[in-house]
Amino acid sequence: MAESPVALIEFPADDAVRARDFWTGVLGLGLEPRTGAEGEGWQTRSGGTAVGIHAHGRGPGDTFSLPYFEVDDVPIALERVAELGGTVIHPGERLAICKDSEGSPFGLAARASAAE
Repeated sequence: MAESPVALIEFPADDAVRARDFWTGVLGLGLEPRTGAEGEGWQTRSGGTAVGIHAHGRGPGDTFSLPYFEVDDVPIALERVAELGGTVIHPGERLAICKDSEGSPFGLAARASAAE
């Protein structure tokens, strides 16, 4: 099976610390300060697709995207979204659409092994 071509999903934020806390809580990922070459903000270092957070700016990376994140249990993840200040736009058992604490849209998808 081919590895995902997605290398980084970046989320611009009005309050970058709040956004970092949101994504850390929803996905259970550690976000570490970026190095000089990576720019400002935080980024995951766990391998695979990296998730990055930075303050809003004027560059092309300051637009919305709709990445889907695999989770073991979509309904439980939706509860976490609401608890952490996000919004559930379209709930579902296997797929859901949400907005994070900063208003950026994203999707949640049940991990293949969890959906069977």
